[in-house]
Amino acid sequence: MRLNLFDGGVMIYAYTRAQALDDGRLIDVTDLACDAGFKVPVALTAKVWADCVVWDQAREVAPQDETGRLWDLLAMAHLAARGRPHSGRLTFSVLRIGSGRLRPSRVTLALVIGPGDRGEPVITIMQPDED
Repeated sequence: MRLNLFDGGVMIYAYTRAQALDDGRLIDVTDLACDAGFKVPVALTAKVWADCVVWDQAREVAPQDETGRLWDLLAMAHLAARGRPHSGRLTFSVLRIGSGRLRPSRVTLALVIGPGDRGEPVITIMQPDED
């Protein structure tokens, strides 16, 4: 007889992906991700968004924009995922220019594919220490 930890248990609280999207902990980037080749919904954590995408052109010295930065991140993520199609979690690197800088530096991110709120496949791109 197999025992299940949750047999007879009562769920106290569940924090859903939809709630994380609503409160800004996740940012939905599915539209551009589809253009980059992804077939399932994709979201970035707020930390990844702030570190790798956000760009205030009026304050920064390097000429970039958020759409281009997001495209670069998604293109590298898609390339990494294509190279390891049967992995539920992988890490990849992207070069990005940090705030106030002119030269790019490498940042490592994690791509995790797992079940969404209804069991559907979804991708979350996060910093490696966020899960």
